[in-house]
Amino acid sequence: MMNVVASTCLIVVMVPKKNFNDLKQAIFKAGGGSIGNYKNCSSSFKVQGTFMPTEKAHPTVGKANTLEKVKEIRLEVVCEIEKVKAVLQAIRKVHPYEEPAIDIIPLISEDNFK
Repeated sequence: MMNVVASTCLIVVMVPKKNFNDLKQAIFKAGGGSIGNYKNCSSSFKVQGTFMPTEKAHPTVGKANTLEKVKEIRLEVVCEIEKVKAVLQAIRKVHPYEEPAIDIIPLISEDNFK
């Protein structure tokens, strides 16, 4: 049995293309996207997001009870655990959606393996 400690994570967020660069720069400014001696590291992929706002939602795109399909970009950055809160705050400040889809995935360093 091994004792696994994650010192970094992968933050994944979907964003409309027109907001992509502003969001990426906000994440970098907050400390996300650093890997060793490299900074401003990211990966991005074109995706199609779907969602249906409820009556209580205030969507940037679409209307209540209607399934929406939106062309988005999936942005991925590595982030040190200590900087996650600052990066999440930056995402929520810049992101145009009321409820941005954000995944936080702990990463296991190869140092955890023998």
